[in-house]
Amino acid sequence: MILYNVTLHVVEEIINEWLVWMKEDHLPEVMASGKFTSFSMYKIKNHEAGDNSHNYSVQYIAQNMEDYESYARDFGPALKQKTMEKYGDKIIAFRTILEKII
Repeated sequence: MILYNVTLHVVEEIINEWLVWMKEDHLPEVMASGKFTSFSMYKIKNHEAGDNSHNYSVQYIAQNMEDYESYARDFGPALKQKTMEKYGDKIIAFRTILEKII
């Protein structure tokens, strides 16, 4: 099993619009690729007192590395570009691939 984690920092001014877009547009598009079996989205709660930042972790599960690589090659670039065109530098994303060991 492969866990594809996208950690996101989203600026305050777009947070509500972005959450709706994620739920209604982006997440369904990623899942429509057929390369992931499920996903979860979490709000990251550990931050400094007084920090108004909005950080999220979106975790997608792929059956194997081949499915993830197919997504990254065939679907990922267009979806990243679409996100950049819509939100530009108002979102910063960091991606991690994890392989389940136990």
